[in-house]
Amino acid sequence: MILVIRPDATLEQIDHVIERVRELGFTAHVSRGEARTIVGVIGDETKPGSENFSAITGVEQVLPIMKPFKLASREFHKSDSAVYVGKVKIGGGSLAMIAGPCAIEGYEVLDAIAKYVKAGGANILRGGAFKPRTSPYAFQGMGEDGLKILRDVGDKYDMPVVTEVMDPRQVELVCRYTDMLQIGARNMQNFDLLKECGKAMKPVLLKRGMSATVKDLLMSAEYVLSEGNKDVVLCERGVRSFEDSTRNMLDMSAIPNVKGQSHLPIIVDPSHATGRPDLIPAMCRASVAAGADGVHVEVHNCPEKALSDGPQALLPHQFLDLMGDLRKLAGALGREFWAPVEK
Repeated sequence: MILVIRPDATLEQIDHVIERVRELGFTAHVSRGEARTIVGVIGDETKPGSENFSAITGVEQVLPIMKPFKLASREFHKSDSAVYVGKVKIGGGSLAMIAGPCAIEGYEVLDAIAKYVKAGGANILRGGAFKPRTSPYAFQGMGEDGLKILRDVGDKYDMPVVTEVMDPRQVELVCRYTDMLQIGARNMQNFDLLKECGKAMKPVLLKRGMSATVKDLLMSAEYVLSEGNKDVVLCERGVRSFEDSTRNMLDMSAIPNVKGQSHLPIIVDPSHATGRPDLIPAMCRASVAAGADGVHVEVHNCPEKALSDGPQALLPHQFLDLMGDLRKLAGALGREFWAPVEK
């Protein structure tokens, strides 16, 4: 980091700044100009006491040089990272198609939907066993029974599975049944949950919070990475805005924005972003064109009977049409939806 010294600072104050920097275990590089003096601070700014630099008499401004999300940053890892979920690769030119119902409602329903999405080209099966709902009276999910169904159906169709974990106390249970842990938008800054998922060493799908900046998202990813878990996939799912014709506002600029700052893969969830099946296919195409490493869509064979978010689910035939378009687009861009080779 750089410490900008006040223009009216005395020589004694400047010497004190340098002395204090060294006391804290850093190396000080002093550059004296005609009007300003700056002190370059070399070392680990996470050391205790480094946050107090701005309180030293004579310091006008503290300017960090490196990103605060070190492990997630391009400075730490210049090339794109790829994450494996079971046999499915996300990133590095390989695209994920995560598809399935919002909530697990029973074996027969999930089995029927999984059959459609597998045939259409989905490579990861989704379904919520624990559902964060705005109303406490809404369907909250099937819990462990739902996890068992998800695992059984995933195994039947040879698809890795992902589901949301809402509480640190659920992590161990969810890990028994799933290949990937999803942290939802409402829990993006649940730091205890982030740390627990990091310790679990399972791939993590981290959704952007409804009012979170890109920096906030990457700082949350840093919590998982700092626990030693390198397998983090980010997910743009729209942010809250004044627009009322869609569920949220999809921030398509987040894709190249994240790509410029971070090596982590990022996918897009147009289902939650728009809440409208008529907009989802176009937003999926736009996401792949913008450089996303995959998409995440909700599919249901009878949305009017769905127990959660039925109105935003694609019908099976709509999903098949979408996948046809996405394959052509991905091919034109030199990418492909990852499909493990059958042995």
